[in-house]
Amino acid sequence: MLSTVDAVLQRRSVRAFLPQPVDDGLMQRVFTLAQQAPSNCNTQPWVVHVASGEAASTLRRRLSDAGRDPAQHQPDFPFDGRYPGVYRDRQFDAAQQLYGAMGIARDDKSGRAAAALRNYGFFGAPHAAFVFLPEPFGLREALDCGIYAQTLMLLLTAHGVASCPQAALSFHPQVVREVLAVPAGHRLLLGIAIGYEDASQPANRCRVGRAALGEAVTFHR
Repeated sequence: MLSTVDAVLQRRSVRAFLPQPVDDGLMQRVFTLAQQAPSNCNTQPWVVHVASGEAASTLRRRLSDAGRDPAQHQPDFPFDGRYPGVYRDRQFDAAQQLYGAMGIARDDKSGRAAAALRNYGFFGAPHAAFVFLPEPFGLREALDCGIYAQTLMLLLTAHGVASCPQAALSFHPQVVREVLAVPAGHRLLLGIAIGYEDASQPANRCRVGRAALGEAVTFHR
Protein backbone atom coordinates (compact mmCIF):
# COMPACT_ATOMS: atom_id res chain seq x y z
CA MET A 1 0.00 0.00 0.00
CA LEU A 2 1.27 3.48 -0.83
CA SER A 3 2.41 6.00 1.76
CA THR A 4 0.36 9.17 2.26
CA VAL A 5 2.85 11.26 0.29
CA ASP A 6 2.93 8.80 -2.60
CA ALA A 7 -0.88 8.59 -2.65
CA VAL A 8 -1.13 12.40 -2.85
CA LEU A 9 1.42 12.55 -5.67
CA GLN A 10 -0.05 9.65 -7.66
CA ARG A 11 -3.76 10.43 -7.32
CA ARG A 12 -5.20 11.94 -10.48
CA SER A 13 -8.45 12.01 -12.37
CA VAL A 14 -8.65 8.89 -14.54
CA ARG A 15 -10.98 9.10 -17.55
CA ALA A 16 -10.90 5.57 -18.93
CA PHE A 17 -11.41 2.43 -16.86
CA LEU A 18 -11.17 -1.31 -17.32
CA PRO A 19 -14.45 -3.23 -16.91
CA GLN A 20 -12.93 -5.33 -14.10
CA PRO A 21 -14.83 -4.61 -10.85
CA VAL A 22 -13.06 -3.87 -7.59
CA ASP A 23 -13.31 -6.68 -5.05
CA ASP A 24 -16.17 -6.19 -2.59
CA GLY A 25 -13.87 -6.70 0.39
CA LEU A 26 -11.50 -3.99 -0.81
CA MET A 27 -14.38 -1.60 -1.44
CA GLN A 28 -15.70 -2.21 2.07
CA ARG A 29 -12.26 -1.61 3.56
CA VAL A 30 -11.65 1.63 1.69
CA PHE A 31 -15.09 3.08 2.44
CA THR A 32 -14.75 2.06 6.10
CA LEU A 33 -11.42 3.88 6.35
CA ALA A 34 -12.88 6.94 4.61
CA GLN A 35 -15.30 7.30 7.53
CA GLN A 36 -12.30 8.64 9.48
CA ALA A 37 -12.51 11.89 7.50
CA PRO A 38 -12.88 14.96 9.76
CA SER A 39 -16.02 17.09 9.86
CA ASN A 40 -17.32 20.11 11.74
CA CYS A 41 -18.46 19.00 15.21
CA ASN A 42 -18.08 15.40 13.95
CA THR A 43 -21.43 15.69 12.18
CA GLN A 44 -20.25 13.45 9.30
CA PRO A 45 -22.91 14.93 7.01
CA TRP A 46 -22.07 12.90 3.89
CA VAL A 47 -24.52 10.29 2.67
CA VAL A 48 -22.92 8.07 0.02
CA HIS A 49 -24.54 5.65 -2.42
CA VAL A 50 -22.26 3.36 -4.42
CA ALA A 51 -23.61 1.98 -7.70
CA SER A 52 -22.22 -1.24 -9.18
CA GLY A 53 -23.52 -3.99 -11.45
CA GLU A 54 -27.06 -3.50 -12.72
CA ALA A 55 -27.53 -0.25 -10.80
CA ALA A 56 -24.43 1.22 -12.47
CA SER A 57 -25.59 0.02 -15.91
CA THR A 58 -29.00 1.63 -15.45
CA LEU A 59 -27.45 4.91 -14.35
CA ARG A 60 -25.04 4.96 -17.29
CA ARG A 61 -27.93 4.58 -19.70
CA ARG A 62 -30.29 7.02 -17.97
CA LEU A 63 -27.68 9.71 -17.34
CA SER A 64 -26.28 9.44 -20.87
CA ASP A 65 -29.77 9.90 -22.30
CA ALA A 66 -30.37 12.96 -20.12
CA GLY A 67 -26.89 14.32 -20.78
CA ARG A 68 -27.57 14.68 -24.49
CA ASP A 69 -29.99 17.53 -23.75
CA PRO A 70 -28.48 20.43 -21.72
CA ALA A 71 -32.03 21.66 -21.05
CA GLN A 72 -32.47 18.65 -18.77
CA HIS A 73 -29.56 19.68 -16.52
CA GLN A 74 -31.08 20.40 -13.12
CA PRO A 75 -28.27 20.17 -10.52
CA ASP A 76 -29.13 20.60 -6.87
CA PHE A 77 -26.27 23.08 -6.60
CA PRO A 78 -26.45 25.24 -9.77
CA PHE A 79 -23.23 26.34 -11.47
CA ASP A 80 -22.88 27.96 -14.90
CA GLY A 81 -19.37 26.62 -15.53
CA ARG A 82 -17.78 30.05 -15.92
CA TYR A 83 -14.63 31.03 -14.04
CA PRO A 84 -12.96 34.49 -13.86
CA GLY A 85 -9.33 35.44 -14.40
CA VAL A 86 -6.59 32.97 -13.58
CA TYR A 87 -9.15 30.30 -12.72
CA ARG A 88 -10.46 30.49 -16.29
CA ASP A 89 -6.88 30.20 -17.57
CA ARG A 90 -6.38 27.03 -15.54
CA GLN A 91 -9.69 25.63 -16.79
CA PHE A 92 -8.69 26.25 -20.41
CA ASP A 93 -5.26 24.74 -19.87
CA ALA A 94 -6.76 21.59 -18.35
CA ALA A 95 -9.16 21.25 -21.31
CA GLN A 96 -6.34 21.80 -23.78
CA GLN A 97 -4.24 19.10 -22.12
CA LEU A 98 -7.12 16.61 -22.02
CA TYR A 99 -8.40 17.11 -25.56
CA GLY A 100 -4.85 17.29 -26.84
CA ALA A 101 -4.08 13.90 -25.31
CA MET A 102 -7.15 12.49 -27.06
CA GLY A 103 -6.26 14.13 -30.38
CA ILE A 104 -9.42 16.26 -30.45
CA ALA A 105 -8.93 19.66 -32.07
CA ARG A 106 -10.34 22.83 -30.52
CA ASP A 107 -12.76 23.29 -33.44
CA ASP A 108 -13.92 19.66 -33.43
CA LYS A 109 -17.28 20.28 -31.79
CA SER A 110 -18.66 16.81 -32.42
CA GLY A 111 -15.50 15.18 -31.01
CA ARG A 112 -15.64 17.32 -27.90
CA ALA A 113 -19.35 16.63 -27.45
CA ALA A 114 -18.75 12.88 -27.69
CA ALA A 115 -15.91 13.12 -25.18
CA ALA A 116 -18.09 15.13 -22.78
CA LEU A 117 -20.87 12.57 -23.05
CA ARG A 118 -18.50 9.89 -21.69
CA ASN A 119 -18.78 11.63 -18.32
CA TYR A 120 -22.27 10.23 -17.87
CA GLY A 121 -21.05 6.67 -18.32
CA PHE A 122 -18.45 7.14 -15.54
CA PHE A 123 -15.78 6.79 -18.27
CA GLY A 124 -16.48 3.06 -18.29
CA ALA A 125 -15.79 2.59 -14.56
CA PRO A 126 -17.57 -0.39 -12.97
CA HIS A 127 -18.48 1.62 -9.88
CA ALA A 128 -19.63 5.15 -9.09
CA ALA A 129 -20.04 6.73 -5.66
CA PHE A 130 -22.61 9.50 -5.31
CA VAL A 131 -22.06 11.93 -2.42
CA PHE A 132 -25.24 13.53 -1.07
CA LEU A 133 -25.76 16.32 1.46
CA PRO A 134 -29.02 16.03 3.44
CA GLU A 135 -31.17 19.10 3.99
CA PRO A 136 -30.94 21.54 5.71
CA PHE A 137 -27.13 21.41 5.60
CA GLY A 138 -25.31 24.08 3.57
CA LEU A 139 -21.89 25.36 2.55
CA ARG A 140 -20.03 24.46 5.75
CA GLU A 141 -21.21 20.86 5.62
CA ALA A 142 -20.55 20.70 1.86
CA LEU A 143 -16.93 21.42 2.76
CA ASP A 144 -16.98 18.38 5.05
CA CYS A 145 -18.21 16.28 2.13
CA GLY A 146 -15.32 17.57 0.03
CA ILE A 147 -12.87 16.51 2.72
CA TYR A 148 -14.55 13.10 2.76
CA ALA A 149 -14.30 12.78 -1.02
CA GLN A 150 -10.58 13.60 -1.01
CA THR A 151 -9.98 11.15 1.82
CA LEU A 152 -11.82 8.45 -0.14
CA MET A 153 -9.89 9.07 -3.35
CA LEU A 154 -6.51 9.08 -1.60
CA LEU A 155 -7.40 5.78 0.05
CA LEU A 156 -8.43 4.33 -3.30
CA THR A 157 -5.11 5.44 -4.79
CA ALA A 158 -3.18 3.95 -1.87
CA HIS A 159 -4.89 0.62 -2.54
CA GLY A 160 -4.17 0.68 -6.28
CA VAL A 161 -7.65 1.78 -7.39
CA ALA A 162 -8.23 4.73 -9.71
CA SER A 163 -10.95 7.36 -9.44
CA CYS A 164 -12.30 10.55 -10.95
CA PRO A 165 -14.43 13.16 -9.15
CA GLN A 166 -17.17 14.25 -11.56
CA ALA A 167 -19.38 17.32 -11.36
CA ALA A 168 -21.24 16.01 -14.45
CA LEU A 169 -22.65 13.13 -12.41
CA SER A 170 -24.52 15.71 -10.32
CA PHE A 171 -26.26 17.40 -13.26
CA HIS A 172 -29.26 15.05 -13.13
CA PRO A 173 -29.86 14.36 -9.43
CA GLN A 174 -33.48 13.43 -10.03
CA VAL A 175 -32.32 10.46 -12.14
CA VAL A 176 -29.82 9.30 -9.54
CA ARG A 177 -32.31 9.61 -6.71
CA GLU A 178 -34.90 7.63 -8.66
CA VAL A 179 -32.58 4.78 -9.65
CA LEU A 180 -30.94 4.46 -6.22
CA ALA A 181 -34.10 5.20 -4.18
CA VAL A 182 -32.52 8.19 -2.44
CA PRO A 183 -34.83 10.50 -0.42
CA ALA A 184 -35.79 13.79 -2.07
CA GLY A 185 -34.25 15.78 0.79
CA HIS A 186 -30.76 14.52 -0.06
CA ARG A 187 -29.02 16.88 -2.49
CA LEU A 188 -26.36 15.51 -4.82
CA LEU A 189 -22.95 17.17 -4.62
CA LEU A 190 -20.82 15.02 -6.93
CA GLY A 191 -20.16 11.58 -8.28
CA ILE A 192 -16.87 9.67 -8.21
CA ALA A 193 -15.98 7.08 -10.84
CA ILE A 194 -14.11 4.12 -9.30
CA GLY A 195 -12.22 1.26 -10.90
CA TYR A 196 -8.92 0.22 -12.45
CA GLU A 197 -7.24 2.50 -14.97
CA ASP A 198 -7.16 1.53 -18.62
CA ALA A 199 -3.64 2.81 -19.33
CA SER A 200 -4.01 2.11 -23.05
CA GLN A 201 -6.54 4.90 -23.56
CA PRO A 202 -5.28 8.33 -24.76
CA ALA A 203 -7.37 10.27 -22.22
CA ASN A 204 -5.22 8.85 -19.43
CA ARG A 205 -2.07 10.32 -20.92
CA CYS A 206 -3.29 13.77 -19.88
CA ARG A 207 -1.21 15.44 -17.19
CA VAL A 208 -2.08 18.83 -15.71
CA GLY A 209 0.11 21.00 -13.52
CA ARG A 210 -0.47 22.77 -10.24
CA ALA A 211 -0.04 26.43 -9.31
CA ALA A 212 3.16 27.42 -7.57
CA LEU A 213 2.99 27.56 -3.78
CA GLY A 214 3.21 31.36 -3.75
CA GLU A 215 0.10 31.66 -5.93
CA ALA A 216 -2.06 29.88 -3.36
CA VAL A 217 -0.46 30.16 0.05
CA THR A 218 0.78 33.15 2.06
CA PHE A 219 2.82 32.53 5.21
CA HIS A 220 2.46 35.22 7.90
CA ARG A 221 5.11 35.65 10.56
